[in-house]
Amino acid sequence: MNAPIPSVPATSAETLPILIAPQTILKAKARAVTPADGDRVRELIGRMFATMYKAPGIGLAAPQVGVGLRLAVVDLMPDDKPAPIVLVNPEIIAQSPELATREEGCLSIPNLYADVTRPARVKVRFHDAAGVRQEIEADGLLSACLQHEIDHLNGVLFVDHISVLKRNIIMRKLAKAQREAR
Repeated sequence: MNAPIPSVPATSAETLPILIAPQTILKAKARAVTPADGDRVRELIGRMFATMYKAPGIGLAAPQVGVGLRLAVVDLMPDDKPAPIVLVNPEIIAQSPELATREEGCLSIPNLYADVTRPARVKVRFHDAAGVRQEIEADGLLSACLQHEIDHLNGVLFVDHISVLKRNIIMRKLAKAQREAR
C-alpha cells in the first residue's frame, strides 16, 4: 500500500451537523472541486475532520455535511495514531476482481450496519489538501472506507449495495429512531 501524504487536521475546528438519510443531497452526485473552491475547501477540511473524530467515524464525505463537492476525509487511526487523508476529486482507477465482504456502517445512517461486498483492493487517484495529485493502493478496511466515501460523492449509500429487503429493514429502523429522537 502506498502511504498517503497526510495533512494535519484541525481537531479544534468547529464541527458540522451530519445529515441523516434520506436527505436529498445524500443521493445526489457531488460536483468536482475547482480552484475557485479553494478557500471553502480549506475551511471545510478542518471542520470535516473535527466532525468525523467527534462522531466518531473513520471517514466523512462533504455531502454528509450538506456540501455537494467531491471532497472526503479518512482516518483509520492505525495504532491509535492519527493518519489523516484528504481526498479532493477522488476516483477509483483500478479495482481487483476479488471481492471482500465486511460489515459497514455510516454516520448518515447511525447505529445501523450491514455486510457489504466490494472489490477487495482498489487504486484511487485524488488531490491532497495541498492540491498535489496522489495515488493510493488499498486493501482491507482502507479499501472499503475509500470505496464507501467515493460512493457518497456519487450519491450512493452503503445500503444501496445490499438486498432491497435488508435495505428496507434498515431504513425503517432509521426512520423509527428519528421519530423517537424528536
